[in-house]
Amino acid sequence: LSRLLEEFFADIKPPEIKGDILVLISPHAGYEFSGKTAAYGYKIIQNREYDTILILGPSHYVNFKGAILYSKGAFRTPLGDVYIDEDLCHRLMLSSSLFSLYPEAFSREHSIEVQLPFLQKVLKDFKIVPILLGQVDFSECETLAEAIRAAIKDRNCLLVASSDMYHGFNYQEGELKDMYTLSLIRELDSKRLYECIQNQEAQLCGWAGVVISILIAERLGYTDVAVANYTNSSQVMNRKQKGEYCVGYGSVIIYNSSDKNKQGNSALNNQDVKYAGSDADDKDVPISKMKEEFSKGGAMLNDKQKRRLLEIARTSIEYYLNNRKRLEITEEDPALLEHCGAFVTLHQHGQLRGCIGNLIANQPLYLTVRDMAIEAAVGDPRFRPLGKEELKDIEIEISVLSPLRRIDSPDEIKMGEHGVLIKKGYRSGVFLPQVATETGWSKEEFLSNLCAHKAGLEPLAWKDPSTEIYIFTAEVFSE
Repeated sequence: LSRLLEEFFADIKPPEIKGDILVLISPHAGYEFSGKTAAYGYKIIQNREYDTILILGPSHYVNFKGAILYSKGAFRTPLGDVYIDEDLCHRLMLSSSLFSLYPEAFSREHSIEVQLPFLQKVLKDFKIVPILLGQVDFSECETLAEAIRAAIKDRNCLLVASSDMYHGFNYQEGELKDMYTLSLIRELDSKRLYECIQNQEAQLCGWAGVVISILIAERLGYTDVAVANYTNSSQVMNRKQKGEYCVGYGSVIIYNSSDKNKQGNSALNNQDVKYAGSDADDKDVPISKMKEEFSKGGAMLNDKQKRRLLEIARTSIEYYLNNRKRLEITEEDPALLEHCGAFVTLHQHGQLRGCIGNLIANQPLYLTVRDMAIEAAVGDPRFRPLGKEELKDIEIEISVLSPLRRIDSPDEIKMGEHGVLIKKGYRSGVFLPQVATETGWSKEEFLSNLCAHKAGLEPLAWKDPSTEIYIFTAEVFSE
């Protein structure tokens, strides 16, 4: 077990986060499925100091109302014993009638146990408060959150919300739903997340622990969010066929980078960092402001950064065609370290030669561009793989995407500015913003073609109230 965890840690490079970390959302599947994703979050908290770790997990086997504490003794793993913070458990028991004791509920439950070896590998001298969550509504989540907040406000604690994501039989649907769920978590809107879980727009099997953790973060002033890693069982096992069961896994950090004594320049936080506004006139622009303007259709990248991404795309394709493996590269520019979705499009003599993208922001932008460039060259099923001799005739275009936003009406779509994703049932399709400009279609033609030719739906499916429509902006540039 110890060697397995060390292998996970040795094989990953999570984003550096400088600031106080309050919440870690971590998956709880078997380590062969979600262990590496969990390791991203745990490596970020490695060697930090916490007195107590509160682990909030869903109950998979026992039904009950409220929350159950394990209040005495220790949990034993192959790596040793982890002792209970009995004083904090006692305080929680006195704080709300929603807390109760039922030790037997923990006997088969894995959602808390799988977190313990990771904690034992990265932290020292800590105690735990195991909390199993049963049936609760949002009001009860608020009550539990306030009780926990009051109990830990003067203590050095970490909250671990144990949760997997999508569960179902459609790999593509799972990625879309998980992408939307992660966007809701990034917004730290606990009520909206709860509502979307209830109506099944989002999916978290440990949603109560996540909602409670976000509520506590809101009340303690933790406002920064970083998605350390995302994957799913289909990706891990390389089983992406229709009908194959798929479970999503995300590792997310909620932290506070506003402590001026602990400033850093992590590209995933929202503090002010040096950002080049233009090659000739650099200026300080907060990453948070830059991202806000980008989501509204503004520019995120300067000319130097665009040139660098285009260079990465071309060099990555050339290296892959010559060596059949990915180019190993690193970047330090904060904008290129941002987690953004991106598409890479290849044109040959003015004609489309490949286009592959990733809507899910699960790694730094420069790595997404590297990977999508290779996929566009050799993985687009509409075209034969690109040959070495063809690369000199290829023009590369990159589209850097803002987060998806679900809309209630097609009236919100601005042609040429918004890309659109259509989803109904198991079918989905996406058009980038430039499609409208290149084709000259009306909005009705744009949406009908998207439904018919990309999503495999009836042309007028976009008018069906059950069809989900998402929009995004894109910063598009080419060689």
